Amino acid sequence: MQTVRQVRPSARKFALRGIALAASAAVLALATGSAAQAGTLTIESWRVDDLALWQQVLIPAFHAKNPGITVKFSPTAPTEYDSSLAARMAGGTAGDIVACRPFDVSLSLYNKGNLEKLDGKPGMENFPAASKTAWQTDDGKDTFCMPVASVMHGFMYNKKIFKELNLQPPKTEAEFFKLLDTVKSNGKYTPLDLGTAEQWEAHQVVFTGIGPNYWKGEEGRHALISGKAKFTDPPFVKTWEYEAKLGKYMSPGASSQSYSDSQNLFALGKAAVYPGGSWDIAYFNANAKFEMGAFPPPVPKEGDSCYISDHNDIGLGVNKKSKNKEDAYKFLAWIGSQEFADIYTNKVTGFFSLSNHLITVKDPVAKQMIDWRKSCKSTIRVNSQILNRGTPSMENEMWNVNAQVLNQKMTPKEAAEKIQAGLAKWYKPQQ
Repeated sequence: MQTVRQVRPSARKFALRGIALAASAAVLALATGSAAQAGTLTIESWRVDDLALWQQVLIPAFHAKNPGITVKFSPTAPTEYDSSLAARMAGGTAGDIVACRPFDVSLSLYNKGNLEKLDGKPGMENFPAASKTAWQTDDGKDTFCMPVASVMHGFMYNKKIFKELNLQPPKTEAEFFKLLDTVKSNGKYTPLDLGTAEQWEAHQVVFTGIGPNYWKGEEGRHALISGKAKFTDPPFVKTWEYEAKLGKYMSPGASSQSYSDSQNLFALGKAAVYPGGSWDIAYFNANAKFEMGAFPPPVPKEGDSCYISDHNDIGLGVNKKSKNKEDAYKFLAWIGSQEFADIYTNKVTGFFSLSNHLITVKDPVAKQMIDWRKSCKSTIRVNSQILNRGTPSMENEMWNVNAQVLNQKMTPKEAAEKIQAGLAKWYKPQQ
């Protein structure tokens, strides 16, 4: 089963600044004269940081089109959300609409009969098949949450440093390592701003960001699930080899450098390149005093197809025990609309709508990242679907293994063998 540690990495950051908000969060009821004739919709979520957005922007926008429906947004701290929601579901006190984690946590809720099947419901037609993967049964027959947004992984860079050193965003790995060598030889800046103290960045940002260019995104991911590919195959070993080379450009104290340390180092203008996620954009917008840009993971060689980690992050489902399903489905239909996609993508910077609506993204770095979809094929984190369910936990092992490879404490071959051996212990298609 997926654990809290295995969901999106930004949950760590949101937990710290969100718990205080959760403690004092008052839910909003937008009532009109006709509201008494309709039920009240309560939305459950772990996004305590979005409370003001829902209260001040999203609910009023929905209410303008649906004036007879009262809506409450009731968030729970990210670290407590999964367990508390499960308890409320079991006790029959959960909200009408629930925010859905990707993959196994929400799949468990559906399998226990807590979520409605949403196939064919209004609004679902606006989402491509790939965006629904995180909220479907393994056979893809049932969809139980409406996709809302994804996050992307790539590299952010300091434009001031690039101009000073006459650098250009790289397109190939050879260009990337030449760039990093230039920064390193200059000696004024950290070439690659990455720490391994918390480990998750090594896997969820770096390995799953650069790897799809080697294992060809969804093709390689599905091959692992079917047993047609192994982690000891060349595409995966080469990814670890690439990662090992990147480790040589990190700061001398990288092994004790935390996620917040990395954010601070880049925001202070002391590093040239920051491997990160689109969720970092908002932090740097608020804290960095320089102009930054972003580039996708460079392809192995010129002419290769590019792939990006465009990872499903959040969806919304309908509580099967809701007494107000008619209004809940009206709300989801709006969630699937162009209006919602525009608002959410531009107000929650770095979280991109999963719908097929054309969106004008206002933030320049966010626009750069979402435009990668036009030239690169999207995929999700390689072990997110199915492969996290056994013992040993692949997610936990991936954190450790990738951190050790970056720290030059484990060889790429050893990393591949360890992950493959762990998977083969419990997953029949790999035995």
